[in-house]
Amino acid sequence: MARPRYTYRRSFVNGYFPPGLKWLLISNALVFLIYYLGGRTIARHLTVLFSLYAEGALHNLFVWQLFTYMFLHGGIWHLLFNMLTLWFFGTQLERDWGTRRFLKYYFYCGIAAGLCVLAVNIALGDWLTPTIGASGAIFGILAAFGILYPNQTVLMNFLFPIKAKYLVLIYAAIELLMTFGPNNGVSTIAHLGGMAFGYVYLKGRIPKVRMPDLGGAYKQWKLARAKRKFQVYMRKHGNGPWVN
Repeated sequence: MARPRYTYRRSFVNGYFPPGLKWLLISNALVFLIYYLGGRTIARHLTVLFSLYAEGALHNLFVWQLFTYMFLHGGIWHLLFNMLTLWFFGTQLERDWGTRRFLKYYFYCGIAAGLCVLAVNIALGDWLTPTIGASGAIFGILAAFGILYPNQTVLMNFLFPIKAKYLVLIYAAIELLMTFGPNNGVSTIAHLGGMAFGYVYLKGRIPKVRMPDLGGAYKQWKLARAKRKFQVYMRKHGNGPWVN
């Protein structure tokens, strides 16, 4: 008996767009639409609150900027290139790792890249220049792909076939050379920071950090609150001894 058509469509979408990757693509696209369709006022407020710059993250304690700057992009081509690269290299990683590990690694690389940017900007006395984009996290994804699938043939710039390990080395060399070249508005420090962190993390030279179980903590809090309410009720209306 043939499978229903909807089952085929669902497996096709999940095969090419696993859930974590799909969530990242959709959320980045939605933020981009809000940023560019909301007008100058909305764009200015989003930049002040959610881009990454030393004055905001450290002086004003906008610590969430280490996370949120990854969802802002400077234009349609910036967004498209980042999302295509994420899809191209991230799909296989999420299939092999699972969604939780994939997202954890992605955000770790992005946050590490942001910390590198802040450190360099502070050293240069630049407290106001904002950094936006998911490139730091995506270069971490690129490094992971090169480490785990070094001999797999990929398309450099989506055109030229090359082994993954050589692609990563070429991109790392280009970013390093650009770091010492004229300022072109691209944060090569974020790219190199995300890539370097991914390499060190996957090689096991830093301890793996467990993601907090927020759902479990919330359930424990609800249980403890219900227990306290029950105890208060029993003190008012009960006659027997307390048990735990």
